[in-house]
Amino acid sequence: MATGADVRDILELTGGDNDAGPISKKDIINSDKKKAKKNTETLTFKRPEGMHREVYALLYSDKKDAPPLLPSDTTQGYRTVKAKLGCKKVRPWKWMPFTNPARKDGAIFHHWRRAVEEGKDYPFARFNKTVQVPVYSEQEYQMYLHDDGWTKAETDHLFDLCKLFDLRFIVIHDRYDHQQYRKRSVEDLKERYYNICGKLTKLRAGSGTEPKIYIFDAGHERRRKEQLERLFSRTPEQVAEEEYLIQELRKIETRKKEREKKAQDLQKLITAADSTTEMRRAERKATKKKLPQKRETEKPVTAAAKAVPETAGIKFPDFKSAGVSLRSQRMKLPSSVGQKKIKAIEQILNEQGVDLNPMPTEEIVQMFNELRSDLVLVYELKQAHSNCEYEQQMLRHRYDALLKAGGAVTPQSESGGGPDSQAWPGPDDIKTEAKEQIIDVVGAPLTPNSRKRRESASSSSSIKKMKKP
Repeated sequence: MATGADVRDILELTGGDNDAGPISKKDIINSDKKKAKKNTETLTFKRPEGMHREVYALLYSDKKDAPPLLPSDTTQGYRTVKAKLGCKKVRPWKWMPFTNPARKDGAIFHHWRRAVEEGKDYPFARFNKTVQVPVYSEQEYQMYLHDDGWTKAETDHLFDLCKLFDLRFIVIHDRYDHQQYRKRSVEDLKERYYNICGKLTKLRAGSGTEPKIYIFDAGHERRRKEQLERLFSRTPEQVAEEEYLIQELRKIETRKKEREKKAQDLQKLITAADSTTEMRRAERKATKKKLPQKRETEKPVTAAAKAVPETAGIKFPDFKSAGVSLRSQRMKLPSSVGQKKIKAIEQILNEQGVDLNPMPTEEIVQMFNELRSDLVLVYELKQAHSNCEYEQQMLRHRYDALLKAGGAVTPQSESGGGPDSQAWPGPDDIKTEAKEQIIDVVGAPLTPNSRKRRESASSSSSIKKMKKP
């Protein structure tokens, strides 16, 4: 059924404010926003103090509507927006011709376009990006660009194809005239083009400026493609072998790091033992010199003398806090010492008849701490020594297994058959047949059970050796 707006539109009568110009995109889509703005301009009443928001929403709303009996959703949400057409006129469209600047043949096409945009350029012409291929003269070619492997006609043919196909060298190589000229590869075409561009850039650059020149390495590009071709043409057996070798290499690197860490720890222990012995000798010399002076002048002990020297085996904390403290606290072992070391120290002290909690005088505290520090240092050295012996035996057994696998015989001397008198063959006598045995020469990492057994055995052996006079 026709409305009044339709009748006025047919009779071309003005309809007041509703016919102000043609309809626009905003009028179609954003019609709800205009209504919302008008509604917000209406007066609103503030919520009384002490009333909850939910109760106030039931009593009053911005639209002054009664509270709904059922929940409703008036928002658009994810639903498609419907076009709400009003009484305005639509924008006129026109069937008009256009030309594409990317084409050089002057072709004319037609399409629908708004009447306001008549006479404007084609909007997609801005995407027409072309490569600026340099142009050289006959004189420049003869003086600077001449090459024995290329003729001028072949060079002109290459530059014409570069300009036609926008430096797409794969297409240029496909369209290259190999019958009239020599057969060239893609790398040869690129090398010739970029060499000429570099020379022309140097010639045409101004004085005092350093132009940016692109250098193409044809040899590197050929080697890269050869490597890719070899990588692509590998068999499944070769791929599996490479993965296996990479895994073994990672194992070797991890074992190497473990050995280096053990060597560093052992070196720290050795240096600590040397430093403690030197420090003890220096302290003994100093005490011998200070004894007659103390007998003559009985001076009180200074705070520097009370401080416990820092030992290498155990680092006892220094009690420098203000206030009263017990001297027996200095004999307390720090938390950094493990339970195994504490039990080993207690066992040795009990066997030697030393009291675990002696009278904490100044000299007894210092000597007792030094004694326990030395015991810990000896315990760690014995443990490191047993670890090295175990690894040496394991590597020797693995070496014997490799010799047996390779078929070599280990000759022995006539004097004795011990391990020291064994004549080891050179590396040339070993035949590498099994990859697993050859790669695993470095030594397998120890399991937690074997490590615990070794630690307990080393601790017991160190205790027995210390019991001997």
